[in-house]
Amino acid sequence: MAPICAAFPVLAEDVTEQTIKAFSAWQGRGQVFETAENRATFVGSFSGVVYVESEKGPLDAGFMICPAIVDIDLRDGTQQAKGRCTIVAKDASRAYADINCTGVHLVGCDGEFTFTGGTERFAGITGGGPVTIRSSLHEIPAGAGNVVQESAGGIIVWPALTYRLAESAQQ
Repeated sequence: MAPICAAFPVLAEDVTEQTIKAFSAWQGRGQVFETAENRATFVGSFSGVVYVESEKGPLDAGFMICPAIVDIDLRDGTQQAKGRCTIVAKDASRAYADINCTGVHLVGCDGEFTFTGGTERFAGITGGGPVTIRSSLHEIPAGAGNVVQESAGGIIVWPALTYRLAESAQQ
């Protein structure tokens, strides 16, 4: 594995693409709304420290925050989620990404994480990869007019996160 520097491995000039393993234990907060018969929608955000795996174990790579919306079918527990994430590295460089996943409430959500841009050394970042999100969100209270404040924790895992940096960002 390549050496680690702030948020992601350092790229040599002749390397155009890197793949890393990363994870974050996150905390989330938001509201659950009844949005149709047998349907609820969570609107909130989750955030936490991002760790990149290296030969020496997990290394603190920065902090992420992801505002998200999760649509839950209360009959069978299926869910669809989407959000936008910002990962802030120790040097204040930022990487932006979209996240989309589907799954089953109380089990988890599997999908895609796609870089959409960045600042400083992450300017022009592209790439992405599979993502798995697990949470401790409780059972959704059902009933007309319910708006419930929720707090939850969980983990997000990127088993093979591939990224490319623009030429100007590598220098």
